[in-house]
Amino acid sequence: MSAVRLAAVRETPLSVDEVLAAVLDPAAGGVVVFVGTVRDADGGKAVDGLGYSAHPGAEAQLRAVAESVAERFPAVAVAAVHRVGDLRVGDLAVVVAVACPHRGEAFTAARALIDELKETVPIWKHQMFADGADEWVGSP
Repeated sequence: MSAVRLAAVRETPLSVDEVLAAVLDPAAGGVVVFVGTVRDADGGKAVDGLGYSAHPGAEAQLRAVAESVAERFPAVAVAAVHRVGDLRVGDLAVVVAVACPHRGEAFTAARALIDELKETVPIWKHQMFADGADEWVGSP
């Protein structure tokens, strides 16, 4: 059975509680949750909001990343959800969680999960700045 309990790309608001509940397990002594939110500035410029777009295969790639992390670390459970669509400052953009027997493993695995997700899953960010400028991040 796979340790990946949840892997999704969604247009609806994300829930930290849902992701945490997906990885809770009596075999896990350490659970790490990372929450990425839309911040109000980037590179010294005020951000009004942003939009995330995803390739149709993004969810499958997200699952593959989660599976890879589950295989390389002693993960009991792994979950990752990324938002697409228009988001405002403060909205949740991504929530990942990893449960492992020990806290150190959970921290390392959660870091690998979010880093690899950001590097390889085809989700692109379109930032809108307060000065009217915009910028695409991570697009091909």
